[in-house]
Amino acid sequence: MADEFERRFLIADPAVLEGLEGTRIEQGYLPVTAPTSVRVRRTEGAGGDAAFLTIKKGRNSRHRLEFEYPIPLEDARTLLMETCGADRVCKTRYHLEHEGRTWELDRFEDANAPLLVAEIELPCADAPFARPDWLGAEVSDDPRLLNVNLSRRPLSDWPAAERAAMLELKEGTDT
Repeated sequence: MADEFERRFLIADPAVLEGLEGTRIEQGYLPVTAPTSVRVRRTEGAGGDAAFLTIKKGRNSRHRLEFEYPIPLEDARTLLMETCGADRVCKTRYHLEHEGRTWELDRFEDANAPLLVAEIELPCADAPFARPDWLGAEVSDDPRLLNVNLSRRPLSDWPAAERAAMLELKEGTDT
């Protein structure tokens, strides 16, 4: 069992992605009851292609149990096509080190473009971290921006005012 403590933020300055090498991710979700999600993920990148099955159970908005297992690429393709259907998220993920911590920066594609989200995993819920200047508003507590929810209700399906308000969040708060 692995505890995951994660904080999520919008990216206020997309220039932070310039020059970074990313990995393309396609992921879908098998039907289960919240707060549990079962994800199938296929990645393509410089390090080669890979596939994983991940089970997450939310304890609260910043703490989840997470179990992840590698699976054969062909199994991932079949699961994505046969069990996940249209409930998918495609994005490119970049990694960036900032003051001793690794940030995962996601540029969403298709129905979730132009959403840009940064995640940081921490050793515990209240662990301090240095806030990069490119970071925008924290969205850890907004369930609409969980990948599982974006797969089922993408940004393009949000009412125009709701979508615009989310994309305009540029001011972050101190941690």
